[in-house]
Amino acid sequence: MRTVREAVFAVMRRHEMTTIFANPGSTEVPMLADLPADLDFVLGLHEGSVVGMATGWALGKGRPALVLLHTTAGLGNAVGAIATARENRAPLVILVGQQDRRHLASVPFLAGRLEGLAGDHTVWTCTPARAADLPSIVARAHHEAVAGRGPALVIVPMDDWEQPVDEALRLAAPCEFHIAAGADESECHSIAERLHRAHTPVIVAGAGADEERCWNALASLADHLDCPVWQEPFGARAGFPQDSERFAGHLPSGRAGIRTALNGHDLVLVVGTAALRQYGYEPGPLFAEDAEVVVITDDPAEAAHSTADLALVAALPPTLELLASCVDRRPRKPGGPRIAPGLDLEPETTTDPELSLRAEQVFTALARRLPAETILLEETPSTRSQLQDLVPARRPLGFLSAAMGGLGFAMPAAIGLRMACNDRPVVAVVGDGSSLYNIQALWSAQQYRTGVLFVVLCNGAYNIMDRLAKKGGGSPPWPGLDDIEIDGLARSLGCPSLRVSSHPELLSQLDQLVPTLADRKEPFLLSVVVSA
Repeated sequence: MRTVREAVFAVMRRHEMTTIFANPGSTEVPMLADLPADLDFVLGLHEGSVVGMATGWALGKGRPALVLLHTTAGLGNAVGAIATARENRAPLVILVGQQDRRHLASVPFLAGRLEGLAGDHTVWTCTPARAADLPSIVARAHHEAVAGRGPALVIVPMDDWEQPVDEALRLAAPCEFHIAAGADESECHSIAERLHRAHTPVIVAGAGADEERCWNALASLADHLDCPVWQEPFGARAGFPQDSERFAGHLPSGRAGIRTALNGHDLVLVVGTAALRQYGYEPGPLFAEDAEVVVITDDPAEAAHSTADLALVAALPPTLELLASCVDRRPRKPGGPRIAPGLDLEPETTTDPELSLRAEQVFTALARRLPAETILLEETPSTRSQLQDLVPARRPLGFLSAAMGGLGFAMPAAIGLRMACNDRPVVAVVGDGSSLYNIQALWSAQQYRTGVLFVVLCNGAYNIMDRLAKKGGGSPPWPGLDDIEIDGLARSLGCPSLRVSSHPELLSQLDQLVPTLADRKEPFLLSVVVSA
C-alpha cells in the first residue's frame, strides 16, 4: 500500500509540478527526505524569494508551480509575495507544513494558526480532514489554481506524509481539468456594432492580453478600426506589441492624465484589465462624459469593478479573434498611426566619463542591444515610465512587473522565469532600494545556474519615497543608501558583479554581456551608478 507521500508525488508528476520551490523547516522534512531523483528542489533564502521564483516559473510555463513553506513563520513571511502572485495571475500550489496532527490539540511548539493567515490573497485554502485525503486535496489545489489563476494553499500536518492510502479509492478530484475557451458570437457582434457606430474608437490593452493570439487579434482589430492602442496604467505585462506603429504609449495613472490621453475618442475598448487602475487620488470623472466604455476580460472581479457601459467576461483569445473578424475595415486616416514616444531612439553619444549617468542612458543602451525575445522585469519605481517608453516589449511576456506594487518581486521572479523559459534572455532592471528587499535571491540564481542579467540602478536613495515626501512639502526622515555596495553584496552571495559609473563603461559591459544572455548559465549583476 502506498503512503500519502508517494501518492502526492504521483499527483505532482501527473500535473507537471515536479519542481519544488522551498524554504523548509522541521515540519517539511518528512516530505523532503530522500526526495526522488525526478523531483527538482529549488532553495530560496527567504520566503519572498521562494514565492517570487515560483511566480516567475508559473508565468513562464503557463501552469501551476509548487511551493513548500514552513508553518506560521514561513507563510507569514510569504504573504506579500503571495498577494503579488494573485495580482499577477500566477497559478501556484502552496503546501504549508503543520505540526503533528496527533497532538495539535495541545498546541505544541511550531503549531501554526494557518487558516486565514494569508487573508484573501489565496484563491482557495484547505486543511485535509484526514491524511488519506491529501493526494485528492493537492489535485484539487492544482485545479483551483488554474481556475482561479492564483495561489491555492494546502496545510499539511507533518505526520500525514507516512500514512497509508487505499489505492482502490480514486481521487476526489478530476484527473484532467479543462476550462472552455469559446467565444460568444452574439456578444461579439453586439460589440462590433458599437465599434461601427463610433467615430473615433481607441483600444486600451491590459496585462491579461499578454498572449500571442491576443496580440495578433488586437493588432488586426486596431488596423480594421484605424485606431491607436494604449497600454493600461501600471500594466504588469504588455497587452500589445509596443514596437507597433499603432502603439500610442502607456496611459498615466491619474484621472486627469487618462482623460487627456483619451480625449476625442467616443468609444474606449478596454481589453484584458479593469477600467481603469489608478494610483494617487484625483477628482473628476475617469472618462469623458460622452465616451462609451466597453470592457472585455476573462476575470469576473475585473469586470465587476470597472467603470464601463458594458463589461463582457469571456476567454480572451477566441473572443478577440472573433471580434476582429466581425469589424469592418475603415479607410486609413491621413497622417497615419501615431508613433509611441521613445521608440525612435536618438543615436547614442558617449558622454564625459566624469559626468553622472542618467537612467535614460541606461535604458537607451539596453533598448539598442537587447534582442526582441528578451523577458524584461522592472522594479525601478522612480524611473519606470522612462523604462517603458524607451524599452518596448516586442514579444509576449516581454515585460513583467509586480501587479501588487510591492517591492522584492523582480529578482526572484527573473530567476523563475529563466528556469521556465531557458531559451529566452532574462534581464531584471531594479533600483538599489528595491533590490534590498530580496537580494538574497542572487544566491539561488547562482546555485541553480540561471544566467539572468541583473541591472541595478544605484542612485543612493529611496528615490520614489524621497520624491513623494518632498511633493507633500516635507523632508524624508530616512537615511540614504549611498554607503551600501550592491555589487559587493552580490559577490558575497556568489553572484559575479561589476560596478560601472560612466557611459563608456556601461556600453562596454553591455556589449560583452548581452550577446551571451541566451546561452549563459552564470548570473551577473551590473551595478550602475546613476544620478538621483
